[in-house]
Amino acid sequence: MSGKKITKDMTIGEVISSNPKAADILTKAGFGCVTCPMAAMETLEQGAVSHGMDKKELDALLKELNK
Repeated sequence: MSGKKITKDMTIGEVISSNPKAADILTKAGFGCVTCPMAAMETLEQGAVSHGMDKKELDALLKELNK
């Protein structure tokens, strides 16, 4: 990773740009559309909500992405 901390307010596209391995983590977490056009506009938090994740699951995802 580039050293930039991943936050819930970053777009999915920004997350993947900062760490290409994040695409695999997001896919395993149920984000099937990491390469769709919405990824450029949707924040990680918005994506989590639209995929039925709660705050605890989002926090765990952020922890995993920032490892």
